[in-house]
Amino acid sequence: MNAHSPEHETLPDAQPEPGAGASPVMAQYFDAKTRQPDALVFFRMGDFYELFFEDAQKAHVALGITLTARGQHGGEPIPMCGVPVHAAEAYLAKLIRAGFKVAVCEQLENPAEAKKRGSKSVVRRDVVRVVTPGTLTEEGLLDARGANRLAAVAVRGGQAAVASVELSTGEVECLATGVSGLASALAALGPSEILVPDRLFADEAVSLALKQAGGFVQPLPSALAEPSASEARLKRLYGVETLDGFGTLSGAEVSALGLIAAHLETTQAGKLPALSAPRRAGEADVMAIDPATRASLEIEKATSGARDGSLLAAIDRTVTAPGARLLASRLARPLLDPAAIDARLDAVAWFCGHRPQRQKLREALKGLGDMARALSRLALGRGGPRDLGCLRDGLATGEAVAGLFAAPDPLVNLPAEIAEAVRALTPGLHPDLAQFRALLGEGLGDDLPNLARDGGFVATGVRPELDQARALRDDSRRVILQLEARLAAESGVALKIRHNAVLGYFVETTAKAAEPLFAAPLNATFIHRQTLANQVRFTTVELADLDAKIAQAAERALAIELDTFEAWREAAVAVAADLQAAATAAARLDVAAGVAEWAEDVGAARPSVDRSTAFEAEAARHPVVETAVRRAGEAFTPNDCRLDGTGAGGARLSLVTGPNMAGKSTFLRQNALLAVLAQAGCYVPAKRLRLGVVDRLFSRVGAGDDLARGRSTFMAEMVETAAILTQATPRSFVILDEIGRGTATYDGLAIAWACAEALHETNRCRALFATHYHELAVLEQRLAYVSNLSLKAKEFNGDLIFLHEAGPGPADRSYGVQVAKLAGVPAPVVARARDVLERLEREAQGPANLDDLPLFAAVAEPATVYQGPSPAEEALRAMDPDGMSPREAMEALYRLKGLLN
Repeated sequence: MNAHSPEHETLPDAQPEPGAGASPVMAQYFDAKTRQPDALVFFRMGDFYELFFEDAQKAHVALGITLTARGQHGGEPIPMCGVPVHAAEAYLAKLIRAGFKVAVCEQLENPAEAKKRGSKSVVRRDVVRVVTPGTLTEEGLLDARGANRLAAVAVRGGQAAVASVELSTGEVECLATGVSGLASALAALGPSEILVPDRLFADEAVSLALKQAGGFVQPLPSALAEPSASEARLKRLYGVETLDGFGTLSGAEVSALGLIAAHLETTQAGKLPALSAPRRAGEADVMAIDPATRASLEIEKATSGARDGSLLAAIDRTVTAPGARLLASRLARPLLDPAAIDARLDAVAWFCGHRPQRQKLREALKGLGDMARALSRLALGRGGPRDLGCLRDGLATGEAVAGLFAAPDPLVNLPAEIAEAVRALTPGLHPDLAQFRALLGEGLGDDLPNLARDGGFVATGVRPELDQARALRDDSRRVILQLEARLAAESGVALKIRHNAVLGYFVETTAKAAEPLFAAPLNATFIHRQTLANQVRFTTVELADLDAKIAQAAERALAIELDTFEAWREAAVAVAADLQAAATAAARLDVAAGVAEWAEDVGAARPSVDRSTAFEAEAARHPVVETAVRRAGEAFTPNDCRLDGTGAGGARLSLVTGPNMAGKSTFLRQNALLAVLAQAGCYVPAKRLRLGVVDRLFSRVGAGDDLARGRSTFMAEMVETAAILTQATPRSFVILDEIGRGTATYDGLAIAWACAEALHETNRCRALFATHYHELAVLEQRLAYVSNLSLKAKEFNGDLIFLHEAGPGPADRSYGVQVAKLAGVPAPVVARARDVLERLEREAQGPANLDDLPLFAAVAEPATVYQGPSPAEEALRAMDPDGMSPREAMEALYRLKGLLN
């Protein structure tokens, strides 16, 4: 809450025009608000950030702080509220979570400096940053173990690109993709904020991808995505003359990166962050996982939205925040290159085989701070002495870590990923970094303040002039005590010498004791300054002179420290690339050692990943469910699964049947998660896994509607199924659970039958298809590469016992009534259900003879055959409206008209 009391209940709710009658301070506010009209302006006034007019009313509601008024504008009271500067971070976090942008308008000088320009001069203020969800860098506003990415989307010439920056660490990436791949690309990044040219909102596919991504969407003028302007902004951002060093960037990639550059120019008020060169990727580099699949498999978050209960939480044994973020990134974007996957697995294998070194490494890494985020804050001018201390201590930890691998074996015996990390952390291989570490090691003190302006962080002996100023400042405290004792003795009055920001040093005594000081001869020495209710304050000529000397010494000492801090900050920025490399190296070691620790704990094995279409899992377990089961003191039942897209080494499609609660969904998900873990470069909870690289992973498991978009549960299921059937390739892996259950029995059976045929014959991908339609079991005889699997259960004395074992062959029944009994359905209802079921089974004539259906009828050509696009459609698809001049657009229009004739 703020310190203001309410004065007005009814206040104007509109943002007024500045007008000519505004005071100098309000004129500053109006200037800031005009430049940031869509942001709440935090306007610094002393120890508070004040908000005015409509901003105040919005903040009053969002933060629950008192709404008051200050002065008038246009004859109306000015609505106002405020938050203390020292607590601003907490209020900022709440506003950002509520979807607001906040422009911070700071005081750029103190009142004393302003008065030097004239007694009526106003303290200079300006917007120093605009806080948005994707541009947070403060520790208090960030999840230490989670990334906070700003993404941008651009589409040019039919090609799309997604660029992202993690401003708190300086990581920059860009991905070239098709418009259809935007949803998967954004879902993998999980951005907090997405920048989009406003014209793209008219594109239905782009709009859908943005809705599924879930981040704060920030529309920007389409002109900002124009390639030449974007290229110029990128060059300014990186301080380069050409972008050739970043590879051959497509027009869409340049536009997306340019949007980020434009946003950073606006929000960071001209301060240049320490960014790495853009790391480029394509659709062929990472496994595509759409948002629905990602949510279904609970890779990074459980369905509740929490981290607990996710795959990430189950396997995360990292001991550093950067390591945790890197592990999350790897799980979010599994690789497609077996060689790159093996490089990661080699590092994990080494740590599995060298347990003592692993334990020493993990213990050493526990002392590692978040160097990348500390560096980013320093580069943006928001860092403090503790951030420098983080870099100093982090480099020292890095050197200690490198020393663990130096002897007795040379680096040549280490896997490539570990060897590269050790080289990045070895000071002798990076002279500039070693020099920087020595600079901080000698110069920084031990007890570091959070803010540079608090002083006291430069070690003694580094700056002789600083030591002199400090000596004068600190010695003066002893002189003050001596003067206090002498004045008390000479006057015979009990007094104290105190200090405040207004009066400086002054003599204070009680009102009764002060009476002799007003009379001769003491009134010649003691000069009256202030009378309070119970105290009277005086000064003396000697005390005033001493006050000036102390103030000058303290100011000079602080000025020297601030100058030293700025020099060290610039030195950190100068070695930013090496610091970022060291931070990344430590994170990689943490991830590899952490995965090895988890693998040893749960008995995970190294997978074999190749370019086949095989999927061979022996004694596999679900990593998340097993964790919960073990916590309860029970054992998890492992299962085998064998698939092959070619049909040579196993079925292409397995139909999975069995009772409700027998574990069909768990079986499906665990096999999909094995693919994610293996291609992320992690061990897998199985006795053995051979995996042919999966290019796209699809999961249609679990029921859920989409009421916000007018979709029933069945409609949402069909939309996701349609996406699978249109996008899955022979290298994809698909898990489907109970397709068709949300409609009439025969309709659902027909849809499930047709989908199974399409997956087998058209998509030709590896698939697990769980169903209660036992009629589908005949597909094992009708289709070449289909097998039946079932999750076993036994009935004993009227009760159902789940074995959770997957074996060949279809299930004979679903045991729905028995499961209803287990769920606690009242006994009379269960008894009645059993009677009805028996009658239905006696009277049922059975469905239509499915053997009479023509084979693959579901995938036959429809009666009306599509002949392909017309010449006019092809010409229209090839056009790039954004790249046309008005004359070229007119000529293209006439050409299209001619093609229709």
